[in-house]
Formats: sequence, C-alpha cells, structure tokens
Amino acid sequence: MPFKTLLTVTGPDHGDDDLRLAAGLCEEIDAHLCVLVLLIAAPPSGGEYAAVVSPAWLAEREAEVEILERRSSVVSKMLSESPVSADLSSDYPEQSWADEIIGRRARYADLTVIGAEMLASRSLKEKVIAGGLFSSGRPILLVPKGARVTLKPKRVLVAWDASLEASRAVRESLGILSAANEVRIVMIDPIEDERHHGAEPGADVATYLSRHGVKVAVDRLPSSNHFVADVLRQHAIDTGAELIVMGAYGHSRLRERIFGGVTKSLIEEPGLPILMAR
Repeated sequence: MPFKTLLTVTGPDHGDDDLRLAAGLCEEIDAHLCVLVLLIAAPPSGGEYAAVVSPAWLAEREAEVEILERRSSVVSKMLSESPVSADLSSDYPEQSWADEIIGRRARYADLTVIGAEMLASRSLKEKVIAGGLFSSGRPILLVPKGARVTLKPKRVLVAWDASLEASRAVRESLGILSAANEVRIVMIDPIEDERHHGAEPGADVATYLSRHGVKVAVDRLPSSNHFVADVLRQHAIDTGAELIVMGAYGHSRLRERIFGGVTKSLIEEPGLPILMAR
C-alpha cells in the first residue's frame, strides 16, 4: 500500500528541520503532510490540591498555551509556503496522556516521520515513539542527523526474526520493498525449526516477497559475540542499504529498558533511516 499521508510532530523548542524533512518526503511521493504541534503541560508542583490553588502554576500553564499558539502560528506560515498539501493541529496534553494523543493522531496517517530534532528531544522523543508504535497501529520512520532519506530507496535491509512485529513491518513497507532494486532479508543466528525460522531460514519470507515482485536475497549472519544491533548496522553499511525495515519491541518495553535490546539500541543510535512497526 502506498503512503498517502505522513505525520510529523514538533515541539515549541524545535526548529523547522524536521518539518522540511517530512515535507520533502511528501513531495517525493505525492503525499499529504499532517503536522501536530505538541507541548506537554507543566505538572503542579505540590499535587492536585496545589493545582487548584497555586497562582504560579496557573500562570505557567497560561504562558505555555501562549508559547504553543506562537509555535503553531510559525508552523502554519511555513506550511502555507510549502508546495505540499498539509494540515496543522496542536495539543496541550498532560504527561500521562501525551503518547495516547499522539497515537490517536497517527492512526489517520500511513507513517509517522521522526527526524533528528525530535530524536534529540528529551521531553518529547519517548512520547512520540511510544505513541507511534503502541497507540496507532502504524509504522514510524526514524531519520538520524545527517542521514540521507528517501521513501524510494534502491537498496533495503529487512531485519527478519520471524516475529509478528517483523511480519507487520514487512507488510507495512511492501510498497517500498517492491519498488527497490535490492532487498536483503537479514537473519542473525537463525534457528532452524518450525517454531522459529523453519527448515530453511528465510525461505518462507523470501517466497512471500517474491510473489509481490520484490527482488530479494537472503543473508544468514552469525552474531559472533557481537550485539545484534551492531551486526545489523554494519551489514547495512557493507551492503549500501539506504533503509532498514524491522519489527519493534519483540520483547516488552520494560525488559528492553532494563536489559537492553535491538529496538532500544537502534532507537538510540539508528545510524541510517529505519522504518519500524509493531
């Protein structure tokens, strides 16, 4: 399915680089751009009672609303000068509701684009990624600083572990994969049994993709005591991949937060553009 609507989220302390990035991708594939301007509301300093009686807290909230309105005005002007079709919305959610608000908005887009400014944001990054992955049912695209990104890549690496999450990522990116010149299915230490990768690891997914016209090759790689994320990043570089496609959070977020994991590592250091789905 082609991407027809892209979403990007921006905060009041962000510049316009992420917006230009998303607009450029929309122009490349003739898609509509949705922009959500978001500011997470300041929490009361002394609990719920303080939220009712504290003039300082109320003044802070009023100031934040003004900041949000100014940022929305700046973004609106930029979008009006852009050649792409676009719409703008804003929200001022509490901390606990921010990812759900983002997820609801992302349900009406085909892809959420997360650029370098958002990836560097301490206040919004985690909420945007969590909302995009867990509350929308849609994929996200991570674009690190300095990376060249296109939604018409010639060479794509698919990180395949036979999981439901990886299957969703492949399904969501079929339009990209079928148009590429080369798609490499990469498995790290694949297990040869019916509960995992089957008798011939990679054969089933390669056959599925070939029926969609994907020019596919299969790479079975040993981890050799290296982290899986590092092996994937290096193989992407070695094969000249312009995009990595992968499932996200095959383990729980809590487990990844405590012990680490492939998703967590690649979110922290993408290296190159990554399309993730869950």
